[in-house]
Amino acid sequence: MSRAFVVTLLGAESTGKSTLAVDLGAALAARGARVATVPEVLREFCDREGRTPRRDEQPGIAAAQARRIADAAAGAEIVVADTSGLMVAVYSDLVFGDTSLYAAAEAEQRGYDLTLLAALDLPWQADGFMRDGAHVREPVDRKIRAALARAGVAFEPVAGRGRARRDAALAAVERALAARA
Repeated sequence: MSRAFVVTLLGAESTGKSTLAVDLGAALAARGARVATVPEVLREFCDREGRTPRRDEQPGIAAAQARRIADAAAGAEIVVADTSGLMVAVYSDLVFGDTSLYAAAEAEQRGYDLTLLAALDLPWQADGFMRDGAHVREPVDRKIRAALARAGVAFEPVAGRGRARRDAALAAVERALAARA
């Protein structure tokens, strides 16, 4: 492989992205790949600051996510990113009515090798101030799909619980890696 293969996980809140990123990264590493798993910058921000970001903080969070993915790609064969700047753009639109982040986030998403979209099939769970509620999952999912369509980015849906979800993601990665080769 001449450069890292980058997988991004997108999806509404409480769809298992963070768990899936860790599980998928571990499964790929167990097969002998040099894998870097990139955590969600937004989650770290909320944990550190004890609040959700303001509108003016959104661009910096999206840029930090992109930088982390790029940095990870410099030293790994496969990068599994627990989201991308596209999710920040979607939430900026949903919460603030701010669509200014989409153009850059959509261009960034086109540069990744595989986009996985977490299905809404897991039960919603509260996660402190990071969760708006089950009622936002469908609108967020629609906005993600619309952004991916505008960007011309194909995605693989990932559904199922536990190991089945991980195995579906792993199968999508294997197909994409085979197509790349």
